[in-house]
Amino acid sequence: VVNPRFCVLRVVKFRRTGESSRSDEDVISGEHEIQIEGVRTELEPVELEDGAAVPKEFANPTDDTFMVEDAVEAIGFGKFQWKLSVVTGLAWANAMEMMILSILAPQLHCEWRLPSWQVALLTSVVFVGMMSSSTLWGNISDQYGRKTGLKISVLWTLYYGILSGFAPVYSWILVLRGLVGFGIGGVPQSVTLYAEFLPMKARAKCILLIEVFWAVGTVFEVLLAVLVMPTLGWRWLLILSALPLLLFALLCFWLPESARYDVLSGNQEKAIATLKRIATENGAPMPLGKLIISRQEDRGNMRDLFTSHFRWTTLLLWFIWFSNAFSYYGLVLLTTEFFQAGDVCSISSRRKEIKAKCSLTCEYLTEEDYTDLLWTTLSEFPGVLVTLWIIDRIGRKKTMALSFFVFSFCSLLLFLCVGRNVLTVLLFIARAFISGGFQAAYVYTPEVYPTATRALGLGTCSGMARVGALITPFIAQVMLESSVYLTLVVYSGCCLLAALASCFLPIETKGRSLQESSHKEWGQEMVGRGSRSPGVTRSNSGSQE
Repeated sequence: VVNPRFCVLRVVKFRRTGESSRSDEDVISGEHEIQIEGVRTELEPVELEDGAAVPKEFANPTDDTFMVEDAVEAIGFGKFQWKLSVVTGLAWANAMEMMILSILAPQLHCEWRLPSWQVALLTSVVFVGMMSSSTLWGNISDQYGRKTGLKISVLWTLYYGILSGFAPVYSWILVLRGLVGFGIGGVPQSVTLYAEFLPMKARAKCILLIEVFWAVGTVFEVLLAVLVMPTLGWRWLLILSALPLLLFALLCFWLPESARYDVLSGNQEKAIATLKRIATENGAPMPLGKLIISRQEDRGNMRDLFTSHFRWTTLLLWFIWFSNAFSYYGLVLLTTEFFQAGDVCSISSRRKEIKAKCSLTCEYLTEEDYTDLLWTTLSEFPGVLVTLWIIDRIGRKKTMALSFFVFSFCSLLLFLCVGRNVLTVLLFIARAFISGGFQAAYVYTPEVYPTATRALGLGTCSGMARVGALITPFIAQVMLESSVYLTLVVYSGCCLLAALASCFLPIETKGRSLQESSHKEWGQEMVGRGSRSPGVTRSNSGSQE
């Protein structure tokens, strides 16, 4: 017979990843059960499966406080994130402004009779602008908000991109394209903003999926060039290439500021309003209780990238990003050169013959060149799919290492005197994997840095990538005149070293939640479930149980 005066009421309490199974009050009082007149209440901690979301009917029902991470995980992925994917993807379609370099260079070389070093400089000046601004945009995004930095950089790029179409002489277009590059340096902050709204389980897949907009941008640029170049010319191509950024400018009013940034800057009410908006659009409940504010004034400090926890990560990531851009844009430029020559083995002799006839002799891109350029550009899509399939299986580090290794191997195969068809296949595979490595780096970098320095960390890595992109025209266009084999050795060797650097990264972010404060040791806040032995977890205060 059960005594009706005393019954047990079981309350399910979901514990955050990496959080101690005892609350702060439990530690102080040492009590685990509260007996009330007629009712005995037990808190029964429940461990969720790896990566499982908190059921919607239990949106943090017993905690009196919650973090932004709790809210993002409880609300989950839904209608809001789909809208955000499209808007941030439009900014990411600035790939058109990059792809146009391989189309614009031979056109201006012929039309304005430019020597090869001026053609290379036209490409490099864009990367000079990106290199000089990437860290600045990252600092702005950490200090004044992700939305602010992204909006300004996109509007800047849009304005000077359209003006480039009206450049009367070489010096004008050189300056204007440099200013376009300065704006493009801030566009990667769209990934920072996007990642901070994503639940852990969907983060890698979603970041990779907005990379599809980059691939769509490159394909659309080639198709646009096929239609516009023979009739309207390169000026209209420059103007029409700004269309995705124009659409973003019209839709950016919808973008919210990152709730993680608002919490770190002390704007609790704004963060709660953003989370409620997401919950409403997704049709999910908000967590109960009070949002924890972890204000940090010294955001976006370069020295935080070189603390003992992040020093090696930062240095290795800089080299990985350098190698990624150096190889990716080098392959884009080499593709044009190889297709105009017909095959790899005859390219050096062909360029010497042209130089012997006249240093200003040039050839316009043919319809066949555009077709082959389109095929290699389409390789971006299988690159996304391959990376999407392996990144959550083997982890971020191994994905980057594999991508670099395959690119290096394909570069060495180009030593063989292959025909145009085999050449196209090798370039297709190489571009698929190097773009996949780039995408994996965009997943890993925002995950490894805390909110206080996430935008700066991504910005400095993007800046190092632009250093590689700045150098690569002089390898892919100038060194190529001397030796095609030396050029291929440089790209292959660089990617082999990058593969090793990926393996030596000290932190694997697969299955980890985003860290908020740069004042805490990495992994101290919310470590992925399954990374520790059973019964051993770490709380926010660092105590073990």
